[in-house]
Amino acid sequence: MKAFLKWAGLALAALLVAIVAYVQVRANRTWDAPYPDIVAVTDSATIAHGRQLVLGPAHCADCHANTADLRRAKAGEEVPFGGGFDFVFPLGTLHSPNISSDVETGIGAYTDQEIARALRYGVKRNGQALVDFMPFYDMSDHDVQAVISYLRTVEPVSNRRPDHEWSFMGKAVRAFGLIKPMGDGDVPPAPEPDSTAEYGRYLAMSVANCRGCHTGRNLMTGAFVGDDFAGQMVFEENDGTWFMSPNLTPDPETGRLTYWNLATFKARFRKGAQFENSPMPWGPFRRMSDVELTALFKFFQTLEPVKATIEIPIGPQTGEPPKAE
Repeated sequence: MKAFLKWAGLALAALLVAIVAYVQVRANRTWDAPYPDIVAVTDSATIAHGRQLVLGPAHCADCHANTADLRRAKAGEEVPFGGGFDFVFPLGTLHSPNISSDVETGIGAYTDQEIARALRYGVKRNGQALVDFMPFYDMSDHDVQAVISYLRTVEPVSNRRPDHEWSFMGKAVRAFGLIKPMGDGDVPPAPEPDSTAEYGRYLAMSVANCRGCHTGRNLMTGAFVGDDFAGQMVFEENDGTWFMSPNLTPDPETGRLTYWNLATFKARFRKGAQFENSPMPWGPFRRMSDVELTALFKFFQTLEPVKATIEIPIGPQTGEPPKAE
């Protein structure tokens, strides 16, 4: 028996050593993904459309503003995109990159196709998979072109951002392919920008990421585990406060928007953030046009009602947050 336990212990130790070695070697694995045939243009209409997307529903400033400018970004002001926000998770500390046009520290030296691949497939310039914070995989070719065209015009900011700092758990998740390219390149046709529920669905699913925050998710893999738009996603901030996203479906008992009209919906967005550190990108969202807000409101009214009781009041909480999947 002692001999068996000895050999079992040695085998387990060897297995652990092999796993650690595999994680260290494969943590920076790369992935193949095509380069979309998308090229930036210089016409004013396309650039203006890209500016509206970047500063409004796509809410790029909420993560890519300089640290000193984050408060201004959250107030809806136009700020440089030098990077600066840090996401602290059990998987590690993730540093938002500089996406200004600076050649040395931003994306000024990137090709249009490299930027398009990051947006469409979630693959970085070096082939590594991006963390699923930018779910623009189904953004139309025209909108991707508009975003890149606008980014080519933004002020260059010299600010070299550090690489992500992964914990061993984070390295393991990357090594075993749990963080992987999310886009499949199969992009459905996008509706024309208009105040329709169809365009609202496009904004909610492919640009503004409403589904990503208002649907329960597994915090380890990012996989959706709840009913779409039913809320209950927990956001724990670096200062110990946490928020839970509300139910956006028109359930008569638990839906946050059930008894709102369009005027109430627009007024709430125009008002901006009411709570410090709210994970909702109120600053960029208050810049959305009346057409965009009308489209979103109409889309939310078409959702299937889901009863999803939020057991906490709206606003920041303290203490131990609910256990997420």
